[in-house]
Amino acid sequence: MPAVLEPARTAVRRLHRPLLLMVASMALLLVVSAVGMVADDRVLLGAPVWGKPLKFAVSFIVYGLTLAWLLTLPHRASRWTWWMATLLAVTGMLDVGVVVVQAARGTFSHFNQADDPFNNVIQLIFGVGVQLLMLANFVLAGLLIFQRVGDRVLTWAIRGGLTFVIAGIGLGLLIPVRSSEVWTAKDAAGHAIPLAAQHNVGVPDGGPGLPLTGWSTVGGDLRIPHFVGLHGLQVMLVVALVLGFLASRVTLLRDERTRARLMIVAAAAYAGLIVLVTWQALRGQALIHPDGQTLGALALLMAATTAASWAVLAAGGSPGPRRVVRSVT
Repeated sequence: MPAVLEPARTAVRRLHRPLLLMVASMALLLVVSAVGMVADDRVLLGAPVWGKPLKFAVSFIVYGLTLAWLLTLPHRASRWTWWMATLLAVTGMLDVGVVVVQAARGTFSHFNQADDPFNNVIQLIFGVGVQLLMLANFVLAGLLIFQRVGDRVLTWAIRGGLTFVIAGIGLGLLIPVRSSEVWTAKDAAGHAIPLAAQHNVGVPDGGPGLPLTGWSTVGGDLRIPHFVGLHGLQVMLVVALVLGFLASRVTLLRDERTRARLMIVAAAAYAGLIVLVTWQALRGQALIHPDGQTLGALALLMAATTAASWAVLAAGGSPGPRRVVRSVT
């Protein structure tokens, strides 16, 4: 049994330890935030004060584990990727730590313009941390996108997924760029706090929202495309995993080139989905209340994806050119 488990042990030892430390700290935060959701009845803009730390904890756990596994795959510039992942782990813990501190204080972590010494320091740390976190993601993506990591299917999954991560970061920046006017909201203690941006479109921040995510159900919400982009890497890897699972059961999928082309189709479809939810949010439309234009665009995207998938399968299943063998008599 120990000999059988040795490959798994070796893989675990190769996992990026700073990322695992970050994941462990986020797992602890997840427990603390879940307890806080029950024990602390304070709210910010109608949402529990511990809701944001809980969501950040889940997001960083998923991303940290994905990246730690990804870096175990053979790739070039591994020393650079190790250091960038370390920077990501450190700045991730730093920024989420700011979110936790502000939640404990019952005030806002993002875009908080309150003019007091402690908040000024907190926002300075948060701003520097966000910039370094973005830098780490950009460098990691740049190093991994332009090389082959694994087989063709996995390579395209990684390329598409990391591209979506960068797109998700960019869409997050759309929030302060689009709404740069300072407005005022009350913290958990009822104090008026000036905020530099709003994530909702067409309606004020706060108000009715979806369970867990808090995404607005009455207007557009730019957190949605931000989220969809950031977690595109996990979606692409799941698609690659499903294609690999089906390859042993579906004859048409046994060809690696066919699966790679389907992976590209899936990436294109996901890119279209990001564009769609961004367009929907910018028009001030809630995710769960799409209008005819949004539904029409979604139907068109689904039809194009289906047609492209059938074309790939048809090309993969068609017989190659026949070789004519002439007998010599």
